Amino acid sequence: MISTHLSAVSLRDLILVQAVHRHGSFNSAARAMHISASGLSHQVQKVEQALGAPLFERGGRRVVPTAGGQRLLEQIDAVLLAAEHLQQAARAGDTAFGGELRLGVLATLGPYLLPHLIEPFPQHFPGARLSLSEGKPRGLLRRLHEGELDAVLAPPASSLSGIVMCPLFFEPWEVLLRADHALAGKRTISMDQLDASQAILMAESHADDEGYVQDVSLESLAALVTLRGGHALVPALAHDRLASMPDIVLAKIKGEAPGREIALYWREASPWHGDLQAFAELLRKLARQRPGLHLIDAM
Repeated sequence: MISTHLSAVSLRDLILVQAVHRHGSFNSAARAMHISASGLSHQVQKVEQALGAPLFERGGRRVVPTAGGQRLLEQIDAVLLAAEHLQQAARAGDTAFGGELRLGVLATLGPYLLPHLIEPFPQHFPGARLSLSEGKPRGLLRRLHEGELDAVLAPPASSLSGIVMCPLFFEPWEVLLRADHALAGKRTISMDQLDASQAILMAESHADDEGYVQDVSLESLAALVTLRGGHALVPALAHDRLASMPDIVLAKIKGEAPGREIALYWREASPWHGDLQAFAELLRKLARQRPGLHLIDAM
């Protein structure tokens, strides 16, 4: 039997606790959840009193869970995820994804892949709505794990508990140059022709902490090359958009070009497993139609 104290705790109360854990600050969590900091603190104390244990250490610059609180927070995450699945199952009917696929996608991938997905998505999944969120791999995968997203498109990461990873395609880099660069007239360039000290690096903070971090969009990256000279390696799907910018040229890389792999992630417990597999196949079909992309055999 659930105690009287715990039965008085609402899902909203648990969501507020989860927000404090995510932001590491009562003030930041309060702003994100549109509640006063004092009101948020009161609701968290209500949950702590109902559980009979403190969840957070207070007083430092950053709010951190207690040892026991960490275990309880994991259970709170599970309760909220189960509540989400209950809601999804209730509204599912015969519509794929229960009527909405909340997809997270890299900011350096979304603008160049998704235009090819807008038309075929409703044809393959009638009645379902596609909701998009852009971000970095680590943040997107965290939101997937916490139930805020249904699926994520990102580079492969090390094994993630409770998460399915379906490899999709390999996207090679191309070389982006200012129009007056000494190599600008060449259609293909080898990596050893490029001066590494003149590289302007693309933002891509991977979930496994590999990669370079420079928080700019690809269009901003092209603008930096226009201003500074040098070169940048950019994903092939962005070719048409970047090539249309003034004073910019693109060239393919000779030989075995470097690049990135893209995979589709979803939770093992998702009630839309079959729909997500079908969605992965749609993405593989679209990749097959895009020049330069190479399919990766599914595991």
